[in-house]
Amino acid sequence: MSKHIAPRESEMSLAELRGDCARMAPHWVVPTKTATAPVTPSLIHGVTVPPASARLIDAMSEYGD
Repeated sequence: MSKHIAPRESEMSLAELRGDCARMAPHWVVPTKTATAPVTPSLIHGVTVPPASARLIDAMSEYGD
């Protein structure tokens, strides 16, 4: 069992976090972008929305109101 104890989040500084991210960045692989063709509406089927979710979305105001 390791005797290393990870610091609590509140004890980690922003500089340490940025340093950790910089060290991990070379390990991240960026997938190649592929263009996807739009799907025609006639091919979209089988999507159901529960009534409670539909009411929730319907009750939300439009962006920028």
